[in-house]
Amino acid sequence: MCGIVAFFSGEAPVSSDVLQRATRTLHHRGPDGTGYWTAPHGRVGLGHARLSIIDLTTGEQPIANEDETLHV
Repeated sequence: MCGIVAFFSGEAPVSSDVLQRATRTLHHRGPDGTGYWTAPHGRVGLGHARLSIIDLTTGEQPIANEDETLHV
């Protein structure tokens, strides 16, 4: 089972260190990989811990659309 982390800050930028530490706390949810994304303005951050038991070749997250204007 994978794990996700999301941060939003109304004023100050999200700390990439805090985002990575929070995602690492989910290591037990997905020891096969991690992914991070921070918005260009710095106030939104996403983290993902991946367990690739079912799908070994795809599934990296956070996921972006084709022109990388949206991230989930």
